[in-house]
Amino acid sequence: MEILHCDLNNFFASVEQVMNPSLNGKFVAVCGDPEKRSGIVLAKNTAAKNMGVKTGDAIWQARQKCPELVCVPPHYDWYGHYSERVRQIYCRYTDLVECFGMDECWLDITHSGIFGTPMQIAEEIRKTVKKETGLTVSVGVSFTKTFAKLGSDLKKPDAVTEISRKNYRKVVWCLPVEEMLFVGRQTKKILNQMGIFTLGQLAEANDKVLMSKFGINGLKLKHAARGEDEDPVSSISDERQIKSIGHGTTTIRDMVTYAEAEQTIFMLADMVATRLRNKGFCASTVHLDIRHNDLTHTSKQCKIVPTFVAANVYHAAVRLLHAMWCGNASDPLRSLTVQVSDLTFSCGGVQTSIFDVNEEKQSRLQFCVDKIRKKFGYDAITCANMLKCDFLSGKTFSVDESTLPFKRG
Repeated sequence: MEILHCDLNNFFASVEQVMNPSLNGKFVAVCGDPEKRSGIVLAKNTAAKNMGVKTGDAIWQARQKCPELVCVPPHYDWYGHYSERVRQIYCRYTDLVECFGMDECWLDITHSGIFGTPMQIAEEIRKTVKKETGLTVSVGVSFTKTFAKLGSDLKKPDAVTEISRKNYRKVVWCLPVEEMLFVGRQTKKILNQMGIFTLGQLAEANDKVLMSKFGINGLKLKHAARGEDEDPVSSISDERQIKSIGHGTTTIRDMVTYAEAEQTIFMLADMVATRLRNKGFCASTVHLDIRHNDLTHTSKQCKIVPTFVAANVYHAAVRLLHAMWCGNASDPLRSLTVQVSDLTFSCGGVQTSIFDVNEEKQSRLQFCVDKIRKKFGYDAITCANMLKCDFLSGKTFSVDESTLPFKRG
């Protein structure tokens, strides 16, 4: 295979500078709203990055590092517009374009030889994106998706890097394990405890030892480090299929009791179930992501009987909450995200037992609520336990994604 990985550099901040040229030459950060407790750096340009500003920094921390920092609010409609424009450029060369968030895509150009060699195509894409949109892109060229992703990360911004079958041992195997896709903080910690610090060491690791620690995923990591993964690039049409639906919120003050967290989950489950019904889906997996006050994340998922009923999503998410969190002020929660996946078409109803009268009533009730909201607005009807929620006016965001796990901007 001949694979490209295209990564738009500092995407949010770059779009802000394209739309507002007066920002050029300044230290720029795209930030959330401090009044809604989302006052962190979402993205930054290269100048701000060189001053030590990091994604996830609180605004006050970022300004300590860079006093001249210009903070701008996010404009997600702009980002979506430019993401689509760039994707259309990629589609000139192949229909095998797989998105990984708004700013990254894999392209399978195995059969795109009419446009030149892989390096020539990558260079042409880099120049075209810059000319037509004003954005820069780093492109990795390789024979697997994992190595192509590594290549785009090696040289930034506005560069093309090739990792070939001839040079990958020299280029890749000296890198720290955490440089490879899907090696997160916890996986890195376990690998380091095993004496595995580089991708070369991972590539030569013992199969049984990896299996004992990670199961089949351990072998997948090893194969990826050896350039032996054969994960194909999806087509652009496949990418537009919804595979998960979710909502998350950052509350205006921390949640310190189960009652507060469960109330938040109820609101999110209701929103998720409403969108399930509107799109004609049932879901059979529920995910809950909790973000603690120190900004660390914990997540868990469980299987359920296929449903579009809010109560079913809610009860599953609450069980996950109790399995992950102690429910007291010693470990306050900052935000919650409820997400569902394993979607199937509901065809207007769910299959229930003939003895489960309550399930049938719940389904009918949900559709009646949908009709009222469609006519009078979403807030026209709600449950009584949602009337006094002084901590639920924070930022709520949708996570309707074509891939799981989703990538936040």
